Amino acid sequence: MKDLKNTRVMVAAALLAALTCVATMVIKIPTPAMGYVHIGDSFVLLSGFLLGPLTGGLAAGTGSMLSDLLGGYAPWAPGTFIIKTATAFVAALVFEALGKRTGFSPAARSIISGIAGESVMLTGYFVYNIIMLAVFNAGGEAVTLAAAALQSIADIPFNGAQGIIGICLSTALIPVLEKLPLRPYTGLSA
Repeated sequence: MKDLKNTRVMVAAALLAALTCVATMVIKIPTPAMGYVHIGDSFVLLSGFLLGPLTGGLAAGTGSMLSDLLGGYAPWAPGTFIIKTATAFVAALVFEALGKRTGFSPAARSIISGIAGESVMLTGYFVYNIIMLAVFNAGGEAVTLAAAALQSIADIPFNGAQGIIGICLSTALIPVLEKLPLRPYTGLSA
């Protein structure tokens, strides 16, 4: 039975990684710091909620990274992997902690956990965009650290909107999907 469940978890992780990738690529609204707004964060959060911190985080990070690699944003792929893995990881930890307390509906758990996870995303991309613009010259022209920070600040509202959309969509889906038997057996992600 353990092997069957682990197979189910692996398939679910692959499916959520693919859904994250596709949802990230379907709608791309460009932002000032050369990023884009998308609906993929809903699956980033769902990956963490459904599969736990470790497995869900890796599924979310992999799907998001693949989207960057396939969509022409390869320089952002390493940062995206780390940021989206951390986003799902933190959201899953909070989601699980709230699940152990009484009085939190799946929707409330999703909203609070989503805010925690998306805060990681906002901070992560703010820092990573500064590094990419100022250090690696990703914009094609030399940019000072201050100019890179200003350009990254301009991206915060767009990333925030993306996070809010992700929280709303994951909150709408989690009451139904949470009932699926997907949690891994390992103590690290259960």
